[in-house]
Amino acid sequence: MNDGALFLAVLLACAVEAVEATTIVLAAGTARSWRSALTGVIAALVVLAIAVGVAGPAISLLPLDALRLVVGGLLLVFGLQWIRKAVLRASGYKPLHDEEMIYKKQLEEARKAKSTARLGVDDWYAFTLSFKGVVLEGLEVVFIVLTFGTNQHNIPLAALAAGVAVVIVVILGVVVRAPLARVPENTLKFIVGIMLTSFGIFWGAEGAGAIWPGADLALLVIAPAIAVFSLAMVWVMSVRRRSAASSPSAPVRPAEPVSTGGGTATMTQVDTKKQNLALARLKAFGLFWYDFVIGDDWQVAAGVALALALTFWISAAAGLSWILLPIAVVILLPYSVRRALR
Repeated sequence: MNDGALFLAVLLACAVEAVEATTIVLAAGTARSWRSALTGVIAALVVLAIAVGVAGPAISLLPLDALRLVVGGLLLVFGLQWIRKAVLRASGYKPLHDEEMIYKKQLEEARKAKSTARLGVDDWYAFTLSFKGVVLEGLEVVFIVLTFGTNQHNIPLAALAAGVAVVIVVILGVVVRAPLARVPENTLKFIVGIMLTSFGIFWGAEGAGAIWPGADLALLVIAPAIAVFSLAMVWVMSVRRRSAASSPSAPVRPAEPVSTGGGTATMTQVDTKKQNLALARLKAFGLFWYDFVIGDDWQVAAGVALALALTFWISAAAGLSWILLPIAVVILLPYSVRRALR
């Protein structure tokens, strides 16, 4: 992988995350308080800088093969999730990602929220909304920079690509003062999903001891193959959806009203809620990291782990162990799509 490919891969991946973070900050600043929203952005950047300072040296200490094995597995899990969502969107089973609609929703929620001041911040809601948005999307940017940069021994170039992506998106956001709806985010996500999956296959197999025919040139075959397979899935799913739409369907049973119980909360209920608050926050923290690492389909993550283990086990005895991860993708991607449609 040359420097140009590294720069382009990181640039595209980080641009997607920057669009989503910018949309959130624009909504917080427009509807509430720009000062509080920008304070949230600064606080989030401090947290991300600390994360880079801690995680960067730790990752660089790992042996290269172990690093490629772990990073390849994570990229493969991320990439398969991105492609699955892109296939469902492109085939019409899932609504397209609409930044304008998301912006309007965030704007409406921000305007309705109660205004409170805390810790010297005039509008705590605007601060929190911006802080969470930048941290959540920023963590993915940090992961992309550290993993791609460390694997290619060029973290500065990866960081430069991420910085360029963020600056471009932020400038566009400031100039138009509106959601970046014209950015082809769905197409970008499809492309980035293919790239993440391709690099995940390549690095994961290398980390497990497999030797790719043609070394780095194998990426020139892996990425187009993943793209063709993904587009073929879009075609198949589109045909399936049109066939289902043309056939008579069973009437949809209206949902029954759900009783909320009503009444006034007792003091015991209030005390119980307070006692469970710390546990709920701890659970939310754990769920965040579970979602960040495993994603929304644990079976795909388990399948990737199994494929990497088989590649590691077979690589010492067979020269074709590199083929296991591409086979795993061909199996796991349609399986994940089917599970999403249940």
